[in-house]
Amino acid sequence: MLETRVESQPSRAAPVDERTPLVTSPASLSPAQAAARLEEFTVIDVRAPGEYAAGHVPGALNIPLDKLPDALPALKSASARGSLLVVCASGVRSTRACEILAGADIEAATLTGGTSAWEGDGRGLDRPEGARAVWPLERQVRLAAGSLVVAGLVAGIRFPAARWLSAGIGSGLVLSAVTNTCGMASALSKLPYNRAPRSGTTDLDATLEALQR
Repeated sequence: MLETRVESQPSRAAPVDERTPLVTSPASLSPAQAAARLEEFTVIDVRAPGEYAAGHVPGALNIPLDKLPDALPALKSASARGSLLVVCASGVRSTRACEILAGADIEAATLTGGTSAWEGDGRGLDRPEGARAVWPLERQVRLAAGSLVVAGLVAGIRFPAARWLSAGIGSGLVLSAVTNTCGMASALSKLPYNRAPRSGTTDLDATLEALQR
């Protein structure tokens, strides 16, 4: 009888698509870590100009999150000379900013807990003389969203169709969480009290020019 020999074929690993980038979380620094190395960083504050003017990490430059795509060339130039540290009120917007920067091949770290954690850690914020106190944008969103939900429910007692307002706001918040974006925050950032003071201390063009020097 002929003996049939079956040779096992070595298993092949699944092909790797080198075009698909690995998704990683941005590096994060605690307030203490950031403070110890603050002079090493170009600090970018991605809050609305009004929030920035109300108090920011010493030396931080203001580039609102919605303006970040326009600032990519300047930020790439700055990152070639040193490390970037991105800051917001709580760390949510700065994390999103780091993701945008990573997509443009720009390395940056985020400040854990944002300016709230920085100040809570006993570290001072720079505040221009005469600057108004402005709530962080996340807090403004919570107030606006909560008020609209309550208004829809109360009005719904007399006008049932008004409950769709509450449903719409709830759906918008779910979408915001899923997509990591916030249309309400974008709209609120354009209100007068969230904009740059007329003194021009947070002028975007001047900031971009400074980054490219």
